[in-house]
Amino acid sequence: MKEATSLGAENAIVDGEIIVLNEAGLSDFGELREAITRRQRALYFVAFDLLHLNGHDLRNMALEERREILASMIEAGGRIQFSEPLPGGAKAIYHLLDNAGLEGMVSKRRDSRYRSGPSTSWLKAKCYAIDEYELLGVERERGKPAFALMADRVTGKYIGSAFINSSRAIRERLGSASRNIPGQLPRA
Repeated sequence: MKEATSLGAENAIVDGEIIVLNEAGLSDFGELREAITRRQRALYFVAFDLLHLNGHDLRNMALEERREILASMIEAGGRIQFSEPLPGGAKAIYHLLDNAGLEGMVSKRRDSRYRSGPSTSWLKAKCYAIDEYELLGVERERGKPAFALMADRVTGKYIGSAFINSSRAIRERLGSASRNIPGQLPRA
């Protein structure tokens, strides 16, 4: 990404994620998959944290200090964007994100140091929906959890997959049911 040179660093490790914005200006994971494979949409990098800068390990600094440095490095309006903190309480923010159809949020203590793996200083809350979908099939890989492949019941359009977290008997029934489903392949 040529815009990385605009950060003004010789070298840096920045924690973040690549996103694609939909027409409403919100991150859209489905559009991201398409953009990566077909290169039809503009990609953005949203920067969350700065772990290393110009030979200095910053992980023992407080999150608030690391983010202050990171924010000062990023120019507004570019393909690299700073993940601004959201004001308000966690419940209200979660409600807004859920209503917007976003994936969820990560809450972090401002004074937390960066640690790899699970931490009591960071909490991830995912938004989810409960609905009924057509079962297209079950995706399995040895040693990995199974995923149900699903389509919208009305349009027949593939909408994604979901981790199957259930008893062995239910997973076997789903696998058996998916093998016996006649019909055409869903529209992409």
